[in-house]
Amino acid sequence: MCSHYEAPSPGQLALAFGVEPIEQAKLDLWPGYFGPFVRGVANRDDPEDFDSMREVLSGSFGLIPGWSKDTKIARRCYNARSETAAVKPSFRNAWKNGQHCIIPAAAIYEPDWRSGKAIATRITRSDGEPMGIAGLWERWKSPSGQEVFSYSMLTINADQHPFMRNYHRAGDEKRMVVILAKGLYHDWLNTSASESMEFMREHGVHAGVSGRSYDSGVNRVGGGFTSAVLSHHHTYGSVYGGSGYAIKPVYRIQYRNHPESIP
Repeated sequence: MCSHYEAPSPGQLALAFGVEPIEQAKLDLWPGYFGPFVRGVANRDDPEDFDSMREVLSGSFGLIPGWSKDTKIARRCYNARSETAAVKPSFRNAWKNGQHCIIPAAAIYEPDWRSGKAIATRITRSDGEPMGIAGLWERWKSPSGQEVFSYSMLTINADQHPFMRNYHRAGDEKRMVVILAKGLYHDWLNTSASESMEFMREHGVHAGVSGRSYDSGVNRVGGGFTSAVLSHHHTYGSVYGGSGYAIKPVYRIQYRNHPESIP
């Protein structure tokens, strides 16, 4: 699951996803905040020009279904379980209509509970590129007629994932967002609803991700996670290969409630 992530800068987003830059007020995003998402655009003159078949919009991080009376539901609908999205009232319309999107992320944050307490870990692609997270988007109209776009990140089971199984509270099911391989961006945005589940896989393992903890040290070098290390330095590398490097502890992120930011 992911309730906290960083959006890439407008320039990074444009370069990585082939879209026009969009102004972004906040890069550090929580449910209810507005962030960028990429969706497909139909009826373009050149069907082979994949970049021109995408557009970036600003929407609520947290999907707001059309039947909702207000926007508060966004704070509960920021992740959609891919296994049940087709039948859950909040997500089934977007899933049925194939309203696929990509959520660009420079980093995501997940809690590491192996020490007995939640330690926020910043997770990035090991090559420094922004991640493209598979999502669903929706359009909602307020009672006054204001149109609000919103989106949710799709998730899959991660109990057996070599990296993400290390996160979340002991005893809870391990979940992870679907990180798309870059070569699948066009296909995901343009596939039919009946083929959506074909993309619900651990694509991120091909890109490689690395983590940076903000508390007691953890050692992730070479082929993957090895053990927790109580030290004054953190050593990291690509989870799926590559040499590690040392960084000093910075700070611990305190989890807290964030105010509603949707009009």
